[in-house]
Amino acid sequence: MSFHADDFDLPLEHAAARARSWLRDEADGPVPPATGIDDVLARMVSVLPESPTDATQVVDELADAVEPGLMSMGSGRFFGWVIGGTLPAALAADWLVSAWDQNSALRFATPGAVAVEEVAASWILDLLGLPGDCEVGFVTGAQMANFTCLAAARQQVLTAAGWDLDARGLTGAPRVTVLASEDRHATVDLALRYLGLGAPTLVAVDEQGRIRPDALQRALSDVDGPAILCLAAGNLHSGAFDAFDECIALAHEQGAWVHVDGAFGLWAAATRALRHLMAGCADADSWATDAHKTLNTPYDCGIAIVRHAAPLHAAMGTTASYLITAETRSDPFQRVPEFSRRARGIPVWAALRSLGRSGVADLVDGLALRARQLAEGIDAIPGATVVNDVVYTQVCATFGDDERTREVTARLLADGVAWMSGSRWLGRDVLRVSVSNWSTDDADVELSLDALRRAAG
Repeated sequence: MSFHADDFDLPLEHAAARARSWLRDEADGPVPPATGIDDVLARMVSVLPESPTDATQVVDELADAVEPGLMSMGSGRFFGWVIGGTLPAALAADWLVSAWDQNSALRFATPGAVAVEEVAASWILDLLGLPGDCEVGFVTGAQMANFTCLAAARQQVLTAAGWDLDARGLTGAPRVTVLASEDRHATVDLALRYLGLGAPTLVAVDEQGRIRPDALQRALSDVDGPAILCLAAGNLHSGAFDAFDECIALAHEQGAWVHVDGAFGLWAAATRALRHLMAGCADADSWATDAHKTLNTPYDCGIAIVRHAAPLHAAMGTTASYLITAETRSDPFQRVPEFSRRARGIPVWAALRSLGRSGVADLVDGLALRARQLAEGIDAIPGATVVNDVVYTQVCATFGDDERTREVTARLLADGVAWMSGSRWLGRDVLRVSVSNWSTDDADVELSLDALRRAAG
């Protein structure tokens, strides 16, 4: 095959046209997929062709087969899980990232990409009120952000206990006790499993899923040896925030590392109206968030933030003779698990550059406002009860007993106008609403409430 620069023109034009069509249809159409996986597979060529296929045909064939099987996750009426949409500037920047095709591991090799990510990192720390000298790594999502931060935590607490983790591994090491909420997110458990730290010691929570400081104090008094405490900025169901001031002080008195899982909640610090929820959070040692959630960048844009550079570099970094590493500042690959990765911090920069400080605040405040509107509308439906304090972007409701709640949820999903996920929280089935999309407006709220009224009727 011979290469010509203009070989890209027609395929990219086709892809752009299909993307624009998808985005227009997504705004007004039903949320669930129109078909299932068997139908999508039936539309696709099942045997690898022997000869090449024209690139434009490949683009059209892909879109024709796949789009009927896609969820409209960017719809303003999608409230299932915590999945944001995509801001226009962030999407456009993401296209450029793919075209530039840079492995953004080294400052020397890709100074353009790394410079943009470093600016984005400084803006993030500023917006979130975190120390300006923190290390920031761009990872795939909140799962790997938690993993990265907890790897640094493991490194630090074992080093402080006199154990050389790099040389000796975990076998025979002092036991690291990880304290976490009874109502933590599953990604915390997964990260601990990946790190060989086992299941966390669970700390009792209140009716909103927040760690009880008195229970934490008792749990800490039982710890003998290295310890890590995991807190949450934004409970998955209630949206509640742990009492950072009190909990972090208690943990630091015992020499524990404090990590905050703030997948979607960390951004509350960017708005004057919600900043009180984050009081004391900046005193922690590491923080994890996901720009694809509240900030509305494309997948994948997780962010790992660590106060202490040395344990992060020790956990994530390495050396090799062929790597031309920076002499004065750390390279991106020293802050994340990957050697090879796309410049995923560039769409983060684009989102922040397009919004500015006031735009980020308006975005976060707007998500919280829509959550309150939905909660008020749900509470007005006969038989419905909002069971959490709606302090941020999460709403949980019941419709009587568990069976009735599941029935209403199933009817809503079958209706197709809006998507809200069923879940189970604190011993009961709930309908969970996560407001994460920048495009959700008054009309989306009312259409979604209408659909829920029909489901509950």
